[in-house]
Amino acid sequence: MTFSELGISAPLVSALAKQGISEPTPIQGLAITAIAGGQDVYVHSETGSGKTLAYLLPLLCRLDLKSETTQVVIVAPTHELAIQIQRQCCDLSQNGPLPFRTLLLIGGTSLDRQIEKLKKKPHVAVGSPGRICELMEMGKLKAHTFKAVVLDEADNLLDDRSLASVRSLILATPKSRQLIFVSATEQVRSSREISALSPECQLIKPEAAPLNPNIDHLFTVCEERDKPDVLRKMIHATDPQRALVFVHRNATAEVIASKLGHHKISVVDLHGAFEKADRKKAMDDFRSGKVRVLIASDIAARGLDIPGVTHIFNLDAPSQSLAYIHRVGRTARAGAKGTAISLFSGPECRLAQRYQEELGIAMQEVRLREGRLIPVEEPRQRPSYRPGDSGSIQ
Repeated sequence: MTFSELGISAPLVSALAKQGISEPTPIQGLAITAIAGGQDVYVHSETGSGKTLAYLLPLLCRLDLKSETTQVVIVAPTHELAIQIQRQCCDLSQNGPLPFRTLLLIGGTSLDRQIEKLKKKPHVAVGSPGRICELMEMGKLKAHTFKAVVLDEADNLLDDRSLASVRSLILATPKSRQLIFVSATEQVRSSREISALSPECQLIKPEAAPLNPNIDHLFTVCEERDKPDVLRKMIHATDPQRALVFVHRNATAEVIASKLGHHKISVVDLHGAFEKADRKKAMDDFRSGKVRVLIASDIAARGLDIPGVTHIFNLDAPSQSLAYIHRVGRTARAGAKGTAISLFSGPECRLAQRYQEELGIAMQEVRLREGRLIPVEEPRQRPSYRPGDSGSIQ
């Protein structure tokens, strides 16, 4: 079906066309109809499948533009994701053109300025749970006008760090409001919380699609202490247009960024230790191509959709296959080719077999030789992977 056949207004269809979007993705086709009908839904689909537009389009179609009230609130776990959603709203508004107003509400920025902007009565508010609840408690953001609340990356918002704020926010809203939960993963705890918050919530989930065949899955083996140097050489050998480097810990990101920068590789790291302005500049520099390498933890990169990523480097490889797929899914978008390279220490080699068996992909071992990646023809002996292996490798 087309967006028009799904009931999306002509101005929004026009705005999408200006962004080069002409056909709905599978999750959009499923979710738009359910959300337009006012149902509480849990939208579950992989990273990069178009979930943001899946909820934005039907909600924007239902805005009462004559009413000077905040009707839709979108909650995100990170400032970067909130900014990304806000940017998408602004693009749709400008390209429509459509006269709806949006406002970004996140910490690390002037509270007084946000209070002043709330006087203009934005139709859509996008922000972090802490700042949104703070403004609600001050009486500056009126929860009784909310017609829909979206929890983007719901599995992250429904953990110990944000659960209390999210519950408080939802309990302050009218019972008639619509709840929309969005996530790329299904966690037992978050699913349980969603059921408690919305017993009638409908799961929207496309049928499993084959893994992106345009991604080459490579790995190399080295000592843990040598990983920074091997990463540097890998970057020189592959010459990525844009590369994402995944690490487990913020401290590792800082060390790697420093070492790569010392060797004249343009790099930024993205994690919670930065101030909001620093993180925004890092993202802007990476999106614009001013910086080619972005270092991030899984949490810091949650939900980000960055076009033109050609390479994914797993400096710290994930022990779970699902996490691996979410990481590498940030490359090879829209039919492009992509490469994922994992750096394994000796004990981590079993992860190559795990990914192959659980994901049905081919992992090719490579080594560096004279500045180039050379396939290793004879697979090395690796510890066998047993289903149910707890993945003690961290």
